[in-house]
Amino acid sequence: YRSMIGSLLYLTASRPDILFSVCLCARFQACPKESHLHAVKRIFKYLAYTPTLGLWYPRKSSFDLHTYSDADFGGYKVDRKSTSGTCQFLGNMLISWFSKKQNSVALSTTEAEYIAAGSCCAQVMWMKQQLLDYGFTFEKVPIRCDNTSAICLGKNPVHHSRTKHIDIRYHFIKDHIEKGDIELVFVPTEEQVADIFTKPLDEQTFSKFRLELGLCEIE
Repeated sequence: YRSMIGSLLYLTASRPDILFSVCLCARFQACPKESHLHAVKRIFKYLAYTPTLGLWYPRKSSFDLHTYSDADFGGYKVDRKSTSGTCQFLGNMLISWFSKKQNSVALSTTEAEYIAAGSCCAQVMWMKQQLLDYGFTFEKVPIRCDNTSAICLGKNPVHHSRTKHIDIRYHFIKDHIEKGDIELVFVPTEEQVADIFTKPLDEQTFSKFRLELGLCEIE
C-alpha cells in the first residue's frame, strides 16, 4: 500500500487531477484497510483510462499571475478538520498547486476559507519574489475565493471577537492586502477551480475543472 501511495504522490507532480484523492489515501498509510486499497486501485484504474492526459502550456499564453483558493469545511470525517486547496496560474498555465489538511479544526466556513487564503497568500509572495529575479513585477495579485465572509475578514483590519481564536500567523494576509501585494476577489462556487483539490466532485464538474487546470489529451 505504501509503495502504491509513493508512486502516486510522485505522479501528482504532473497530474494535479488526482492530488486530492491521493493525499486522502496517503493519510491511512500507518494502518490501511481493505477499503483504502480498493480506493487506491480505483485511482490506478482512472490513470489507466487516461494515459494521454497531461498539462499543456501554450506558447501564446498571457503572463498575468492569478490564483484560486478554496476550503472544504470539516470535510475530513475522521477528525473534522478542513482541507485547503489552492492553485496558481501564469495566464492559462498552471504552475503551482496543493491540497492539504489544515492543522486545526475550523469553527466556521469563514475560518476554513480564511486559513486557505492565508496559505495561498504565502505561496503568492514566494512566487512574486522568484519572478522579480527575472524582471517581472506584479501588484494586487487576485486570490479568487468563493466565500464573501472570508473576503470581508481579510479586508477589515479590526479583529472581531469571532476571529480572536484564529492563529496570528494567518492574519498576515491583511498586511499584504493593505500593501497592495494581493487582493481577495469573489468567484462563484461553480467557477472555483480549486474545488478539485478539496472535495470529491461529480463527473461533469470534475471534467470541467480538469480542463480549466490545463489538462488535455497529449499524443
